[in-house]
Amino acid sequence: MDRIRIRGGNQLNGEITISGAKNAALPLMVCGLLTDERLVLSRVPRLADTETMGQLLAQHGIAVDSVSDDGRTLSLGGPITNTEAPYDIVRKMRASVLVLGPLLARTREARVSLPGGCAIGTRPVDIHLKGLEQMGALIELDGGYINAKAPNGLKGATIVFPMPSVGATENLLMAAALASGRTVLANAAREPEITDLCDCLVAMGAQITGIGTDKITIDGVATLHGASHEVIPDRIETGTYACAAAITGGELHLVGGRMDHLGAVVRTLAEAGVEITETATGLLVRRLNGLHGVDAITEPYPGFPTDMQAQYMVLMSVASGASMVTETIFENRFMHVPELNRMGARINVHGKSAIVRGVKQLSGAQVMATDLRASVSLVLAGLAAKGETIVNRVYHLDRGFESVERKLAACGADIERIPG
Repeated sequence: MDRIRIRGGNQLNGEITISGAKNAALPLMVCGLLTDERLVLSRVPRLADTETMGQLLAQHGIAVDSVSDDGRTLSLGGPITNTEAPYDIVRKMRASVLVLGPLLARTREARVSLPGGCAIGTRPVDIHLKGLEQMGALIELDGGYINAKAPNGLKGATIVFPMPSVGATENLLMAAALASGRTVLANAAREPEITDLCDCLVAMGAQITGIGTDKITIDGVATLHGASHEVIPDRIETGTYACAAAITGGELHLVGGRMDHLGAVVRTLAEAGVEITETATGLLVRRLNGLHGVDAITEPYPGFPTDMQAQYMVLMSVASGASMVTETIFENRFMHVPELNRMGARINVHGKSAIVRGVKQLSGAQVMATDLRASVSLVLAGLAAKGETIVNRVYHLDRGFESVERKLAACGADIERIPG
């Protein structure tokens, strides 16, 4: 099993090109189920999760072909030949459940394994299922599978989410695009990845209004057609490398990074002493006069993203003073804390909140990644630590971050992957 070795203490300076967003690319790939024509997606990140999604779509009958030299432009298309999403694939990635709505809309039936992914919380799919039931689906849970049928097709409905759910909003958006009548999604998620999905669906012929708001209206159409679409840059990768610049006292130009996608991250980092300025091609990030402890609470977009919580906690672990980081989205997302404390951080967890008391320097250690975002937070800690850090179980990292060691090494980090 691969590991990553980091010898900390080097300032990062240079340029990093931000990859396409994993959390946008996965639902966009699923859009290939909505038409028999070809959907061409560019700037698709080369990740374990996008490979898994390609495998899942292929077994549904959708051909997924690379049409660029770098493998980041994909052409998807073909008739649906199989409506079962098996456990062996779905267990690897929670986003696999997104095939449920499109399969129901196209074929009126689907059998989808209950999903897997990182062990950061329960993340139930009941919001997805209740919404589809309101649209006329008949759903049973049996043997770890979701068995769904819509013998009369899906019908438009007004669906009020009990909380903003990115996955449920995406699933129902895709289903509603081919449902008969009008669907209204109220209290919908507003993340940039939702807007990107809407833009792609509109390019395919969907009729959607309220894009970017918490009330999205979809007037279903009989068929969708092929289209070309570019995946938005990854805002979590942007925020992660912004923390890397700040934690090492360097200056990074994040090519493709978008200020308007970062939401509360920009404000929170600014209060902590990190300057982010827009350039003609991206964002320039540097630390000002030291880091200061600033509280953060995770919230749905445009609030502080849960996917940035672990990285921000590393930043706070070497800031002056104390800060409180509160996690409101997932109940098990502090599993990186014991690993950071092994490196000399002073973090105490009290329920949903972690009290972080800054230290002057972290120390290198052997640490173990427990989930996707925790794994990159340990890489950040290694950059700031004195001595050598070995991050184990980096297969989590490969699910969501493209070429981390190469991008950091090009900016001065002493980092390498050790093949397992």
